[in-house]
Amino acid sequence: MSTININVVVEFLKSLQDQICSALEAADGSGKFIEDNWQRAEGGGGRTRVLTNGSVIEQGGVNFSVVSGDKLPPSATAHRPELAGRKWQACGVSLVIHPKNPFIPTSHANVRFFIAEKEGEEPVWWFGGGIDLTPFYPFKEDVVHWHQTAKDICQPFGDDVYPKYKKWCDEYFHLKHRNETRGVGGLFFDDLNKWEFDKCFDYMKAVGKGFLDAYIPLIEKRKATPFDDNHRQFQLYRRGRYVEFNLVFDRGTLFGLQSGGRTESILMSMPPLARWEYNFQPEAGSPEAALQDYLVPQDWL
Repeated sequence: MSTININVVVEFLKSLQDQICSALEAADGSGKFIEDNWQRAEGGGGRTRVLTNGSVIEQGGVNFSVVSGDKLPPSATAHRPELAGRKWQACGVSLVIHPKNPFIPTSHANVRFFIAEKEGEEPVWWFGGGIDLTPFYPFKEDVVHWHQTAKDICQPFGDDVYPKYKKWCDEYFHLKHRNETRGVGGLFFDDLNKWEFDKCFDYMKAVGKGFLDAYIPLIEKRKATPFDDNHRQFQLYRRGRYVEFNLVFDRGTLFGLQSGGRTESILMSMPPLARWEYNFQPEAGSPEAALQDYLVPQDWL
């Protein structure tokens, strides 16, 4: 059995944050991430990096954190009562990119590690994370590229890994009150400890590093696509759905707020602008109406 070592995970995550920020700055062409270092009174801290008003990225955040505490919030212990009374540590990188151009999808990724310990008992630990894509004007070839990259990430770990975590992603990023998925999915995994520590860590690393392979080509392909205010208004309307999911359903947001996390970093995933319109119905046969066909789980490959 391999040794559980949170320190090696933390070092990888810091490096991953650096790599992702550098690649996104290069793809943007002019924008730069501003770093905000912060400390958490209960234990730990992080580096929040935000890019605003770039040439391509309207707002993007890439957040690293490593936090700890003596008691877990209700959102964590409700489904895992065995965690009650344990000291805990959690570390991760989480990012959300909101491009200006409505033809570039919004994208989210995160990778994380959690461990809870109690004297005299075996530690409870797991990895989690994933990548998902939220287009407004989807292109089938872009969605296929995204999912093919996700499958390639998973393949070395077994034939069953991609279909399992693809399905979990479709189910997790589902807006029940709208009866639609948030986007076209990708990968979502949590509570991963079925392999020994090193193999679980390798999978988390593959997902974290694979994000750039999945997303940067889509930025490059679509960033010069012309758009008008109608496209922009539909993008802002659909961003409202993103806000709805994050505030109502997202477990990471709930955990962060309930555990006394840093609010600015937790809510960095929000788009800089969004709008709501009562009972909006896209015109039949329009590009806006075509999006609904993509908001249903399906086999993209």
